[in-house]
This record gives sequence, structure tokens and C-alpha cells, in this order.
Amino acid sequence: MSPTDTMSTKVVIVGASAAGTSAAEGLRARGHQGDIVLIGAERHRAYDRPPLSKQILQGTLEPADLALRDPEHLKDLAVNERLGVSATALDAAQASVHLDDGATVSYDRLIIATGVSARRLPHSDRVRGVYTLRTLDEGVGLRTALSEASRMVVIGGGFLGAEIAAVAAQLGVDVVIASNTSALLGHALGSEVGEQVTAFHLSKGIRLRTGHAARVKCLLSNKRQITGIAFENGEAEAADLVVVAIGSDPAVDWLRSSGLQLDDGVHCAPDCSAAPNVYAAGDVARWHNLLFDSAMRTEHRTNATDQALHVVNRIIDGDRTPYTPVPYFWSDQFTLKLQAHGHLRRHDEVRIIEGSVAEGRMVALYRKRETLCGVLAIGAAKALRQWRGHVAAQMTWDDATSLA
Repeated sequence: MSPTDTMSTKVVIVGASAAGTSAAEGLRARGHQGDIVLIGAERHRAYDRPPLSKQILQGTLEPADLALRDPEHLKDLAVNERLGVSATALDAAQASVHLDDGATVSYDRLIIATGVSARRLPHSDRVRGVYTLRTLDEGVGLRTALSEASRMVVIGGGFLGAEIAAVAAQLGVDVVIASNTSALLGHALGSEVGEQVTAFHLSKGIRLRTGHAARVKCLLSNKRQITGIAFENGEAEAADLVVVAIGSDPAVDWLRSSGLQLDDGVHCAPDCSAAPNVYAAGDVARWHNLLFDSAMRTEHRTNATDQALHVVNRIIDGDRTPYTPVPYFWSDQFTLKLQAHGHLRRHDEVRIIEGSVAEGRMVALYRKRETLCGVLAIGAAKALRQWRGHVAAQMTWDDATSLA
């Protein structure tokens, strides 16, 4: 198909959050003239998710402040939005998507951007006062619950759990975090950094349960209202609010019979193609990042936009240029702003070259095999930018540590 023909194809985008909306905008920006259909399960137009666990819970931002675009923006771009409707199946042979309202939408090109769904505890939907945090509606509901809570248990010691716990503690709530790792964020940032983050949280009055003491046996309730958590070691924590932050799963159930390879997300080639005329972007996409020689699925806000625009270029230009970003993420916890570039998970070594969490200024380098694979910084923006360049250049560990 020639570039001229490509410009007139019908593109269907399933998932109307940051990645899907960016793809629709990107297509028009590149001169695409064909139909664009944007399908979203939520009734809301695209909004910024990171503030859900920070400013929304704090009350410093309102839901309207999170809108990524003006309501009329996509209409002006002639994008056909279908919100509040979910995809139920993909028929790749017929190039069509089935929706839960009974409709079937055909496509010439399909972009899958359905994101992830929060994991839940068994039977938690039967008990009031148990929350997950993934959507705007959940954020608003949790904010209200926090304003009325006195004791909260957060299940999960990752970034989301730590952020929610920090906000709750600042609001005067007594907070306990139950984590299956010995240190907060240890699975992502390593034990040494994780232990420093943990000490910081403890200094703010948060209590921590780890290991066997953190394994949930069951929810405790009275008349279907949460009253606490029972743990496998026989102990219990009283709570009038429980937040479950135990990770997420790619939203791919609707693709089970599609023939696509589903392996912790939609399996993609390095150029983000999942099948002929089918692509994936954002939290749901798993692809081989040739820069790090690693398969990855990245649940970061910046990646959603960047990967969507790469898919747009792939559709418009027709070439198979690999998507090779240096991932970036950040986390706000109390007065700390953690920022990182690179692929830190499953690293082989971490070395703190400057400061500490307690000091509010720190730089840590991460090694995978013999290469600098990532950098984490707190209060050191200039150093972070410099080290990001070294990560992108795949600097050897020996050279990196000699610079440090």
C-alpha cells in the first residue's frame, strides 16, 4: 500500500486514555485523512492518571483539572469517539472489533491501547471500604473515604501503595503497609534504596508489615463494612479503610480468541506491531526494546504517549523502525520526588554514588550485566539529565563508575 493509500485507511483505536488519544491526535498531525474511531470503556475522556494517587487524594486538584484535552478537541479533529463501551472480541480474520453494545467496527489498521486493570483481593467486591486505584471514579471515591477514615491498611509496598500511604499519613490517617517484600520499592529499586525509602516512611509514622506477617488471610467485616485484615500469622489489623495496591494485569481478556500472542500483555515485534495491520501501545504493549536487549512492558505515563506516536509513524511511513526508548518514571512520596531513567528492574547491581534518601538528595546507578542500565535521582535534576545520556549511550559499567 502506498503512503497515499495509507493516509485514507480507517484506523480503529481501542483504549481512549493517554496512549489512544495521543495516537488519534498523532494521525491527524501526520496528515491522515481516513476515518478514526476511538473506543473507550470509561465514560470519561482521556485524563492524567499519575495525579490520582497524589493531588486528587490530597484535594489539591479536582477531576476537571486532569483532562488531557479540551472536550471539543477530538471533535475538531474529526475523531469518532465511542466512550462508555468496551471491546469484547477481536476477529483478526475479518478485521473487526466486537463491542459490548452489540456493534461491530471494521478497521484497516487497529491500535490496541486498553491499558491495565488493577488486581483485587478475592471477594473484596462484597465488602464496602475496600478500594483499588486505577480510574478517576476510584480516585474520587477513595478521596471521600480518606476524609472519613482514621485507620487504613494498604496492601502492597510498590510505588502506588507508597504514594497512597504517604498522602493518607499527611491527612492524619493511621497507616499500615503490608508488603510481600522486606523493603518498600525493593523489587524495583533494590534492597539498599528500598531500605532507605522504608526508613523515611517509618519516620513519618507509617507502620510496615512484611513477609509472613503481611500475607492476607481474609478481610474482616461487619455487615459488609470493612473492619480490618486478618493475616496468615494469626495477627490482625483494625481498619475502616483498605487499599489494595498489589499490581495490575494487562487488559487483554477481550483478545483471548483473537490469535494474537498474549504474554504479560500484547506481544509485539520491536516496531510495536502485533500482527498484520495490528499494533499496540501503552501499558498493554509488551515489546523487545533493542536498546536494552530486553522484553518490557512499561506502565509509565510518558511511555504511553511516546509509544503511541511511534505506532502512528509506523502506520503512516510503513517502515519497521524499532521502538527503543529510555523509559522514564517518577514518584512523589511526602517531600521526596524520585525520578528514574532506564530499565531498572531485574538489575544486577545498584550503587549509590551521592547522598541518601534521608538527605533528600541522592543519585544511584544501576547495572545489568556490564552496562549502565539506569539511574535514580532525588533532588538532583542536573545529574539525572547527565546520567540519562550515559544510559542512552549504553555506557559500560566500568566507565560509569569511573565517572562517579
